[in-house]
Amino acid sequence: RNKKREEMSAAQSKSKDEKIIDIMNSSTSPFTSLEYYPPKTADGVTNLQSRIVRMLANTAPRFMDVTWGAGGSTSDTTLSLVRYIKSVGGVPNMHLTCTNMDPKLVRDALAECRKEGITNIVALRGDAPEGESEWHAAEGGFACALDLVKFIRSEYGSEFGISVAGYPEGHPNAIVSLQDGEAVSASERLRVSEATDENGNKRRYVCKDEAYAGEIKYLKEKVDAGADFVITQMFFDTDVFVQFVKDCRDAGIECPIVPGVMCINNYGGFFRMTGFCKTRVPANLKEDMEKLKDDSEGLKRFGVEFGVGFCERLVNAGCPCLHFYTLNLEKVVYGILDGMGWQPGLVSRTADGLDSDAATMKAAGSKWARKGDEVSTQYGKGVVENIREGGAGEIRITNWTLANGGIVKAYLGKGHFEKV
Repeated sequence: RNKKREEMSAAQSKSKDEKIIDIMNSSTSPFTSLEYYPPKTADGVTNLQSRIVRMLANTAPRFMDVTWGAGGSTSDTTLSLVRYIKSVGGVPNMHLTCTNMDPKLVRDALAECRKEGITNIVALRGDAPEGESEWHAAEGGFACALDLVKFIRSEYGSEFGISVAGYPEGHPNAIVSLQDGEAVSASERLRVSEATDENGNKRRYVCKDEAYAGEIKYLKEKVDAGADFVITQMFFDTDVFVQFVKDCRDAGIECPIVPGVMCINNYGGFFRMTGFCKTRVPANLKEDMEKLKDDSEGLKRFGVEFGVGFCERLVNAGCPCLHFYTLNLEKVVYGILDGMGWQPGLVSRTADGLDSDAATMKAAGSKWARKGDEVSTQYGKGVVENIREGGAGEIRITNWTLANGGIVKAYLGKGHFEKV
Protein backbone atom coordinates (compact mmCIF):
# COMPACT_ATOMS: atom_id res chain seq x y z
CA ARG A 1 0.00 0.00 0.00
CA ASN A 2 2.84 2.39 0.87
CA LYS A 3 4.57 1.50 -2.41
CA LYS A 4 1.36 2.34 -4.28
CA ARG A 5 1.22 5.73 -2.56
CA GLU A 6 4.86 6.40 -3.49
CA GLU A 7 4.13 5.54 -7.12
CA MET A 8 1.10 7.83 -7.15
CA SER A 9 3.09 10.63 -5.55
CA ALA A 10 5.91 10.23 -8.10
CA ALA A 11 3.40 10.28 -10.94
CA GLN A 12 1.81 13.46 -9.62
CA SER A 13 5.22 15.17 -9.39
CA LYS A 14 5.87 14.74 -13.12
CA SER A 15 4.44 17.42 -15.38
CA LYS A 16 2.03 15.98 -17.90
CA ASP A 17 2.62 16.51 -21.61
CA GLU A 18 -0.01 18.38 -23.54
CA LYS A 19 -2.16 16.02 -25.55
CA ILE A 20 -1.49 16.22 -29.26
CA ILE A 21 -5.19 16.49 -30.08
CA ASP A 22 -5.32 19.62 -27.93
CA ILE A 23 -2.29 21.01 -29.78
CA MET A 24 -4.08 20.40 -33.07
CA ASN A 25 -7.35 21.89 -31.91
CA SER A 26 -5.65 25.06 -30.68
CA SER A 27 -3.35 25.48 -33.69
CA THR A 28 -4.31 28.05 -36.32
CA SER A 29 -1.97 26.70 -39.00
CA PRO A 30 -0.40 23.35 -39.97
CA PHE A 31 2.77 22.34 -38.17
CA THR A 32 5.61 19.82 -38.21
CA SER A 33 6.06 16.55 -36.34
CA LEU A 34 8.89 14.03 -36.57
CA GLU A 35 9.23 10.26 -36.22
CA TYR A 36 12.25 8.19 -35.16
CA TYR A 37 12.97 4.52 -34.59
CA PRO A 38 15.28 2.96 -31.94
CA PRO A 39 18.75 2.30 -33.39
CA LYS A 40 20.35 -1.09 -32.90
CA THR A 41 23.54 0.05 -31.12
CA ALA A 42 24.41 2.24 -28.15
CA ASP A 43 26.38 4.57 -30.44
CA GLY A 44 23.31 4.88 -32.63
CA VAL A 45 21.15 5.83 -29.64
CA THR A 46 23.68 8.45 -28.53
CA ASN A 47 23.85 9.92 -32.03
CA LEU A 48 20.07 9.94 -32.30
CA GLN A 49 19.77 11.81 -29.01
CA SER A 50 22.06 14.51 -30.39
CA ARG A 51 19.97 14.63 -33.56
CA ILE A 52 16.74 14.96 -31.57
CA VAL A 53 18.11 18.01 -29.78
CA ARG A 54 19.24 19.60 -33.06
CA MET A 55 15.98 18.90 -34.85
CA LEU A 56 13.94 20.15 -31.92
CA ALA A 57 15.77 23.46 -32.13
CA ASN A 58 15.86 23.65 -35.94
CA THR A 59 12.38 22.51 -36.94
CA ALA A 60 10.16 23.30 -33.91
CA PRO A 61 8.14 20.05 -34.13
CA ARG A 62 5.01 20.04 -32.02
CA PHE A 63 5.50 16.35 -31.22
CA MET A 64 8.00 13.53 -31.86
CA ASP A 65 7.12 9.86 -32.37
CA VAL A 66 9.30 6.92 -31.37
CA THR A 67 8.44 3.51 -32.83
CA TRP A 68 8.08 0.26 -30.89
CA GLY A 69 9.60 -2.87 -32.40
CA ALA A 70 7.19 -5.68 -33.22
CA GLY A 71 6.96 -8.21 -30.41
CA GLY A 72 8.24 -5.62 -27.93
CA SER A 73 11.82 -5.92 -29.22
CA THR A 74 12.69 -2.27 -28.49
CA SER A 75 10.52 -1.65 -25.45
CA ASP A 76 13.36 -0.49 -23.18
CA THR A 77 15.00 1.71 -25.82
CA THR A 78 11.67 3.17 -26.93
CA LEU A 79 10.78 4.12 -23.37
CA SER A 80 14.25 5.56 -22.83
CA LEU A 81 13.97 7.71 -25.97
CA VAL A 82 10.52 9.08 -25.15
CA ARG A 83 11.75 9.99 -21.67
CA TYR A 84 14.73 11.71 -23.31
CA ILE A 85 12.52 13.69 -25.70
CA LYS A 86 10.46 14.89 -22.75
CA SER A 87 13.60 15.81 -20.78
CA VAL A 88 14.87 18.12 -23.57
CA GLY A 89 11.56 19.91 -24.00
CA GLY A 90 9.78 17.89 -26.69
CA VAL A 91 6.37 16.23 -26.63
CA PRO A 92 6.83 12.49 -27.20
CA ASN A 93 4.25 10.30 -28.91
CA MET A 94 5.09 6.69 -28.08
CA HIS A 95 4.18 3.86 -30.44
CA LEU A 96 2.87 0.77 -28.70
CA THR A 97 2.17 -2.56 -30.43
CA CYS A 98 0.14 -5.21 -28.69
CA THR A 99 0.10 -8.60 -30.47
CA ASN A 100 2.52 -11.54 -30.55
CA MET A 101 3.97 -10.52 -27.19
CA ASP A 102 3.35 -10.73 -23.46
CA PRO A 103 0.49 -8.32 -22.62
CA LYS A 104 2.38 -7.42 -19.44
CA LEU A 105 4.73 -5.39 -21.64
CA VAL A 106 1.79 -3.22 -22.70
CA ARG A 107 0.57 -2.72 -19.15
CA ASP A 108 4.07 -1.95 -17.87
CA ALA A 109 4.71 0.54 -20.69
CA LEU A 110 1.48 2.42 -20.01
CA ALA A 111 2.22 2.48 -16.28
CA GLU A 112 5.69 3.89 -17.00
CA CYS A 113 4.24 6.56 -19.27
CA ARG A 114 1.73 7.56 -16.62
CA LYS A 115 4.53 7.80 -14.04
CA GLU A 116 6.65 9.96 -16.36
CA GLY A 117 3.81 12.26 -17.43
CA ILE A 118 3.95 10.98 -21.02
CA THR A 119 0.38 11.28 -22.25
CA ASN A 120 0.42 10.47 -25.97
CA ILE A 121 0.29 6.93 -27.40
CA VAL A 122 0.08 5.51 -30.95
CA ALA A 123 -1.98 2.32 -30.60
CA LEU A 124 -0.88 -0.33 -33.12
CA ARG A 125 -1.29 -4.04 -33.73
CA GLY A 126 2.29 -4.76 -34.79
CA ASP A 127 3.76 -7.00 -37.48
CA ALA A 128 3.49 -10.77 -37.46
CA PRO A 129 6.73 -12.79 -37.47
CA GLU A 130 8.29 -13.22 -40.92
CA GLY A 131 6.84 -16.20 -42.75
CA GLU A 132 3.57 -16.06 -40.80
CA SER A 133 0.37 -14.34 -41.82
CA GLU A 134 -1.39 -14.54 -38.46
CA TRP A 135 -1.29 -12.20 -35.48
CA HIS A 136 -1.64 -14.02 -32.21
CA ALA A 137 -3.04 -12.74 -28.96
CA ALA A 138 -1.07 -13.99 -25.98
CA GLU A 139 -3.17 -15.40 -23.16
CA GLY A 140 -5.08 -12.49 -21.68
CA GLY A 141 -3.71 -10.25 -24.42
CA PHE A 142 -4.80 -8.25 -27.44
CA ALA A 143 -5.77 -9.37 -30.93
CA CYS A 144 -5.65 -6.01 -32.72
CA ALA A 145 -5.14 -2.26 -32.35
CA LEU A 146 -8.85 -1.81 -31.64
CA ASP A 147 -8.44 -3.99 -28.54
CA LEU A 148 -5.57 -1.76 -27.40
CA VAL A 149 -7.56 1.46 -27.89
CA LYS A 150 -10.46 -0.01 -25.91
CA PHE A 151 -8.12 -1.19 -23.15
CA ILE A 152 -6.45 2.21 -22.75
CA ARG A 153 -9.78 3.98 -22.56
CA SER A 154 -11.26 1.44 -20.12
CA GLU A 155 -8.23 1.47 -17.82
CA TYR A 156 -7.15 5.12 -18.08
CA GLY A 157 -10.19 7.03 -19.30
CA SER A 158 -9.12 10.26 -21.00
CA GLU A 159 -5.67 10.30 -19.37
CA PHE A 160 -3.88 9.44 -22.63
CA GLY A 161 -4.21 10.98 -26.05
CA ILE A 162 -4.43 8.16 -28.61
CA SER A 163 -3.57 8.13 -32.30
CA VAL A 164 -3.98 5.20 -34.70
CA ALA A 165 -2.71 4.21 -38.12
CA GLY A 166 -4.59 4.76 -41.38
CA TYR A 167 -3.74 3.24 -44.77
CA PRO A 168 -4.61 5.41 -47.80
CA GLU A 169 -3.84 2.54 -50.21
CA GLY A 170 -5.12 -0.19 -47.89
CA HIS A 171 -3.21 -2.20 -45.31
CA PRO A 172 -0.37 -4.23 -46.91
CA ASN A 173 -2.10 -7.43 -45.83
CA ALA A 174 -5.26 -6.38 -47.66
CA ILE A 175 -3.34 -5.73 -50.87
CA VAL A 176 -3.50 -8.60 -53.37
CA SER A 177 -1.72 -9.50 -56.59
CA LEU A 178 -3.69 -8.94 -59.79
CA GLN A 179 -3.81 -11.49 -62.56
CA ASP A 180 -2.34 -10.52 -65.94
CA GLY A 181 -4.88 -8.35 -67.72
CA GLU A 182 -7.26 -8.25 -64.74
CA ALA A 183 -9.45 -5.17 -64.86
CA VAL A 184 -9.66 -2.69 -61.99
CA SER A 185 -12.27 -0.08 -61.10
CA ALA A 186 -11.63 3.65 -61.41
CA SER A 187 -11.14 3.94 -57.64
CA GLU A 188 -8.84 0.92 -57.55
CA ARG A 189 -6.73 2.38 -60.34
CA LEU A 190 -5.61 5.18 -58.00
CA ARG A 191 -4.23 2.55 -55.60
CA VAL A 192 -2.59 0.10 -58.03
CA SER A 193 1.12 -0.46 -57.39
CA GLU A 194 3.72 -2.36 -59.39
CA ALA A 195 6.58 -4.43 -58.02
CA THR A 196 8.89 -7.27 -58.97
CA ASP A 197 8.16 -10.53 -57.14
CA GLU A 198 10.78 -12.93 -55.74
CA ASN A 199 10.93 -14.73 -59.11
CA GLY A 200 11.76 -11.52 -60.97
CA ASN A 201 8.32 -11.12 -62.51
CA LYS A 202 6.63 -7.73 -62.59
CA ARG A 203 3.29 -7.83 -60.81
CA ARG A 204 0.46 -5.40 -60.13
CA TYR A 205 -1.05 -5.13 -56.66
CA VAL A 206 -4.12 -3.40 -55.25
CA CYS A 207 -6.41 -3.26 -52.24
CA LYS A 208 -9.71 -4.00 -53.95
CA ASP A 209 -12.72 -1.81 -53.27
CA GLU A 210 -14.47 -4.25 -50.95
CA ALA A 211 -11.34 -4.73 -48.82
CA TYR A 212 -10.64 -0.99 -48.87
CA ALA A 213 -14.16 -0.31 -47.57
CA GLY A 214 -13.46 -2.81 -44.80
CA GLU A 215 -10.27 -0.92 -43.92
CA ILE A 216 -12.22 2.35 -43.61
CA LYS A 217 -14.88 0.63 -41.49
CA TYR A 218 -12.23 -0.75 -39.14
CA LEU A 219 -10.57 2.67 -38.87
CA LYS A 220 -13.90 4.16 -37.84
CA GLU A 221 -14.22 1.50 -35.15
CA LYS A 222 -10.83 2.55 -33.75
CA VAL A 223 -11.86 6.21 -33.76
CA ASP A 224 -15.26 5.46 -32.22
CA ALA A 225 -13.49 3.45 -29.49
CA GLY A 226 -11.52 6.51 -28.45
CA ALA A 227 -8.72 7.36 -30.91
CA ASP A 228 -8.21 11.14 -31.22
CA PHE A 229 -6.58 11.31 -34.64
CA VAL A 230 -5.08 9.25 -37.47
CA ILE A 231 -1.51 9.14 -38.82
CA THR A 232 -1.25 7.58 -42.26
CA GLN A 233 1.10 5.04 -43.74
CA MET A 234 3.47 6.46 -46.36
CA PHE A 235 2.19 7.29 -49.86
CA PHE A 236 3.68 9.23 -52.77
CA ASP A 237 0.66 10.54 -54.63
CA THR A 238 -1.24 13.35 -52.91
CA ASP A 239 -4.39 12.43 -54.84
CA VAL A 240 -4.41 9.16 -52.90
CA PHE A 241 -4.39 11.06 -49.60
CA VAL A 242 -7.11 13.48 -50.70
CA GLN A 243 -9.34 10.56 -51.74
CA PHE A 244 -8.62 8.71 -48.48
CA VAL A 245 -9.66 11.74 -46.42
CA LYS A 246 -12.85 12.10 -48.47
CA ASP A 247 -13.65 8.41 -48.01
CA CYS A 248 -13.07 8.74 -44.26
CA ARG A 249 -15.33 11.77 -44.02
CA ASP A 250 -18.03 10.00 -46.04
CA ALA A 251 -17.81 7.12 -43.53
CA GLY A 252 -18.29 9.48 -40.58
CA ILE A 253 -14.65 9.74 -39.46
CA GLU A 254 -14.36 13.39 -38.43
CA CYS A 255 -11.08 13.44 -36.47
CA PRO A 256 -7.85 14.99 -37.84
CA ILE A 257 -6.01 12.86 -40.42
CA VAL A 258 -2.26 13.48 -40.52
CA PRO A 259 -0.27 12.49 -43.62
CA GLY A 260 2.89 10.47 -42.99
CA VAL A 261 5.62 11.95 -45.19
CA MET A 262 8.39 9.48 -46.04
CA CYS A 263 11.65 11.28 -46.75
CA ILE A 264 13.51 10.06 -49.84
CA ASN A 265 17.14 9.59 -48.74
CA ASN A 266 18.51 6.74 -50.87
CA TYR A 267 17.54 4.50 -53.75
CA GLY A 268 17.87 1.05 -52.20
CA GLY A 269 16.08 1.85 -48.96
CA PHE A 270 13.23 3.54 -50.79
CA PHE A 271 12.46 0.58 -53.02
CA ARG A 272 12.88 -1.94 -50.18
CA MET A 273 10.32 -0.08 -48.08
CA THR A 274 7.84 0.53 -50.88
CA GLY A 275 8.18 -3.09 -51.99
CA PHE A 276 7.64 -4.44 -48.48
CA CYS A 277 4.56 -2.25 -47.94
CA LYS A 278 3.30 -2.65 -51.55
CA THR A 279 3.20 1.16 -51.76
CA ARG A 280 2.29 2.75 -55.08
CA VAL A 281 5.20 4.65 -56.65
CA PRO A 282 3.94 6.94 -59.44
CA ALA A 283 5.62 6.30 -62.79
CA ASN A 284 7.22 9.75 -62.99
CA LEU A 285 8.70 9.39 -59.49
CA LYS A 286 10.09 5.96 -60.31
CA GLU A 287 11.59 7.28 -63.55
CA ASP A 288 13.27 10.22 -61.80
CA MET A 289 14.74 7.94 -59.15
CA GLU A 290 16.08 5.48 -61.70
CA LYS A 291 18.08 8.31 -63.26
CA LEU A 292 19.73 9.03 -59.90
CA LYS A 293 20.21 5.49 -58.54
CA ASP A 294 24.02 5.82 -58.58
CA ASP A 295 24.15 9.45 -57.40
CA SER A 296 23.58 9.46 -53.63
CA GLU A 297 23.91 13.23 -53.17
CA GLY A 298 21.84 13.93 -56.25
CA LEU A 299 19.13 11.63 -54.90
CA LYS A 300 19.02 13.55 -51.61
CA ARG A 301 18.67 16.81 -53.54
CA PHE A 302 15.86 15.23 -55.51
CA GLY A 303 14.29 14.02 -52.24
CA VAL A 304 14.17 17.64 -51.11
CA GLU A 305 12.75 18.89 -54.42
CA PHE A 306 10.09 16.18 -54.52
CA GLY A 307 9.29 16.66 -50.82
CA VAL A 308 8.73 20.41 -51.15
CA GLY A 309 6.12 20.03 -53.89
CA PHE A 310 4.55 17.01 -52.19
CA CYS A 311 4.20 18.78 -48.83
CA GLU A 312 2.89 22.00 -50.36
CA ARG A 313 0.12 20.05 -52.07
CA LEU A 314 -0.77 18.36 -48.77
CA VAL A 315 -0.95 21.71 -46.97
CA ASN A 316 -3.13 23.10 -49.75
CA ALA A 317 -5.39 20.07 -49.30
CA GLY A 318 -5.95 21.10 -45.68
CA CYS A 319 -3.83 18.67 -43.68
CA PRO A 320 -3.33 19.73 -40.02
CA CYS A 321 0.27 18.58 -39.73
CA LEU A 322 3.17 17.22 -41.78
CA HIS A 323 4.46 14.12 -40.01
CA PHE A 324 7.95 13.32 -41.30
CA TYR A 325 9.25 9.77 -41.27
CA THR A 326 12.83 10.98 -40.80
CA LEU A 327 14.59 7.59 -41.03
CA ASN A 328 16.65 9.02 -38.14
CA LEU A 329 18.25 11.54 -40.52
CA GLU A 330 17.84 15.29 -40.88
CA LYS A 331 19.25 16.72 -44.11
CA VAL A 332 16.22 16.06 -46.32
CA VAL A 333 13.77 17.26 -43.64
CA TYR A 334 15.72 20.52 -43.34
CA GLY A 335 15.75 20.97 -47.09
CA ILE A 336 12.00 20.47 -47.37
CA LEU A 337 11.11 22.86 -44.54
CA ASP A 338 13.52 25.47 -45.88
CA GLY A 339 12.20 25.07 -49.42
CA MET A 340 8.60 25.46 -48.22
CA GLY A 341 9.50 28.63 -46.35
CA TRP A 342 8.56 27.12 -42.99
CA GLN A 343 12.17 27.41 -41.75
CA PRO A 344 13.80 29.96 -44.10
CA GLY A 345 17.58 29.71 -44.34
CA LEU A 346 17.72 26.49 -42.32
CA VAL A 347 19.97 24.67 -44.79
CA SER A 348 22.52 27.49 -44.88
CA ARG A 349 22.49 27.74 -41.06
CA THR A 350 23.26 24.07 -40.48
CA ALA A 351 26.60 22.31 -40.83
CA ASP A 352 27.64 20.01 -43.65
CA GLY A 353 27.86 16.31 -42.89
CA LEU A 354 24.69 16.24 -40.79
CA ASP A 355 23.91 12.67 -41.86
CA SER A 356 27.50 11.39 -41.71
CA ASP A 357 26.51 9.05 -38.87
CA ALA A 358 23.87 7.32 -41.02
CA ALA A 359 25.64 3.96 -40.67
CA THR A 360 24.92 3.98 -36.92
CA MET A 361 21.21 4.43 -37.53
CA LYS A 362 20.49 0.83 -38.45
CA ALA A 363 17.17 -0.04 -36.86
CA ALA A 364 16.91 -2.50 -34.00
CA GLY A 365 13.82 -3.76 -35.82
CA SER A 366 11.40 -6.45 -34.76
CA LYS A 367 11.93 -9.26 -32.30
CA TRP A 368 11.91 -11.77 -35.15
CA ALA A 369 14.57 -12.32 -37.77
CA ARG A 370 13.78 -11.17 -41.29
CA LYS A 371 15.59 -11.47 -44.59
CA GLY A 372 19.05 -9.90 -44.31
CA ASP A 373 19.23 -10.06 -40.50
CA GLU A 374 22.17 -11.60 -38.67
CA VAL A 375 21.23 -14.61 -36.56
CA SER A 376 22.83 -17.11 -34.22
CA THR A 377 22.34 -20.83 -34.84
CA GLN A 378 23.67 -24.11 -33.48
CA TYR A 379 26.22 -23.94 -36.31
CA GLY A 380 27.39 -20.41 -35.50
CA LYS A 381 26.43 -17.02 -36.85
CA GLY A 382 24.67 -16.56 -40.15
CA VAL A 383 22.56 -14.26 -42.31
CA VAL A 384 18.93 -14.93 -43.21
CA GLU A 385 18.52 -15.35 -46.96
CA ASN A 386 14.86 -16.32 -46.90
CA ILE A 387 12.04 -17.04 -44.49
CA ARG A 388 9.61 -19.68 -45.65
CA GLU A 389 5.94 -19.96 -44.84
CA GLY A 390 5.61 -21.16 -41.28
CA GLY A 391 8.80 -19.43 -40.13
CA ALA A 392 11.52 -21.85 -41.30
CA GLY A 393 14.71 -20.07 -42.31
CA GLU A 394 17.28 -20.42 -45.07
CA ILE A 395 20.48 -19.32 -43.33
CA ARG A 396 23.88 -18.65 -44.90
CA ILE A 397 26.44 -19.63 -42.23
CA THR A 398 29.09 -16.92 -42.16
CA ASN A 399 31.70 -18.38 -39.81
CA TRP A 400 32.38 -21.49 -41.92
CA THR A 401 34.85 -21.34 -44.78
CA LEU A 402 35.06 -24.17 -47.32
CA ALA A 403 38.28 -24.94 -49.16
CA ASN A 404 36.70 -24.38 -52.55
CA GLY A 405 35.08 -21.09 -51.51
CA GLY A 406 31.65 -22.69 -51.31
CA ILE A 407 28.82 -21.29 -49.21
CA VAL A 408 27.37 -23.22 -46.30
CA LYS A 409 23.61 -23.00 -45.92
CA ALA A 410 21.41 -24.35 -43.18
CA TYR A 411 17.68 -24.86 -43.41
CA LEU A 412 16.39 -24.46 -39.89
CA GLY A 413 12.92 -24.68 -38.43
CA LYS A 414 11.25 -21.87 -36.55
CA GLY A 415 12.81 -21.48 -33.11
CA HIS A 416 16.19 -22.89 -34.18
CA PHE A 417 17.75 -19.51 -35.03
CA GLU A 418 17.66 -16.22 -33.19
CA LYS A 419 18.11 -12.63 -34.30
CA VAL A 420 21.39 -11.14 -33.04
